[in-house]
Amino acid sequence: MSSVRNRSSLGLSALTLTLAAAMALMSGCATDPSLGGNKGTVSGAAGGGTAENNNSSLERCPESLGTLAIEEDTNAPWYITLQQYRLGSTTPVLRLMIQQSNCFVIVERGKSLNNMMREREFARGEESRAGSNFQKGQMVAADYTMSPSIQFSGKTGGASGFGGGFGGGLGVLGLVAGSMSKNEASTTLLLIDNRSGVQIAAAEGTAGNFDFGIFGAAFGGGGFGGGGGFAKTPEGKVITSAFADSFNQMVKALRNYKAQTVKGGLGTGGRLGVSGGETAASKEVDAANNPKPATKSSGKSSTKK
Repeated sequence: MSSVRNRSSLGLSALTLTLAAAMALMSGCATDPSLGGNKGTVSGAAGGGTAENNNSSLERCPESLGTLAIEEDTNAPWYITLQQYRLGSTTPVLRLMIQQSNCFVIVERGKSLNNMMREREFARGEESRAGSNFQKGQMVAADYTMSPSIQFSGKTGGASGFGGGFGGGLGVLGLVAGSMSKNEASTTLLLIDNRSGVQIAAAEGTAGNFDFGIFGAAFGGGGFGGGGGFAKTPEGKVITSAFADSFNQMVKALRNYKAQTVKGGLGTGGRLGVSGGETAASKEVDAANNPKPATKSSGKSSTKK
């Protein structure tokens, strides 16, 4: 009986050592983020209408639909949260992704616009060399504005409940399970027509990945350095993937785009009238509530004498 126990103890010890080695390898690692699942992120390069080493999961357009400026609300709560994670603006990765897709031509409306205007000031002040060709009427208008937003980003659940409930009995197994958590993000993109102010499209996207913060959970950041994957910004990768998913959904919708119409024209009062109003729909309401009495014929016929 004791020999059986010894063999069992040796087996558990070997399993413990194996799992400990696996823990060391996984410490500070996170699974690859994905576009709505568990795939890759935005990468590669774009030059004009061509793309190199781009993610094959990103949608692509055979022709550009117009010029586009990206406007990020830097006062929004989600943007402030990005700064807490030491993540920068979402604009650069969005611009790369959109140019790789060839769906829109990006025009500069960010801080670089200040440099553009400064060069024009040099030209007007005769500081630029002859032939610099900074003339009036050269800047390209933005047909559309895209507005990004993050609805949710952070750690959700994971296997902490499993590890907490069975950590004492399972030892290293409980430690592995208890240190796993999932990073999730939900994002939206809005596309606005700059001339009319009409919203052309809106899309939502999601992404998630698993974070293995084993030694961070087990040793509290002591001698092993607390190598949680979260410290290596897997949340940044998953946010990028969520935006890629949003953009993919938008491109699919735009392929079947049909302009919304309102009877009487956009901005002329709409079809929801009110009593006493001046719009065409309101007058229809009044006409339906106060029908004119029908005119009666006299019934007399004229006869010739």
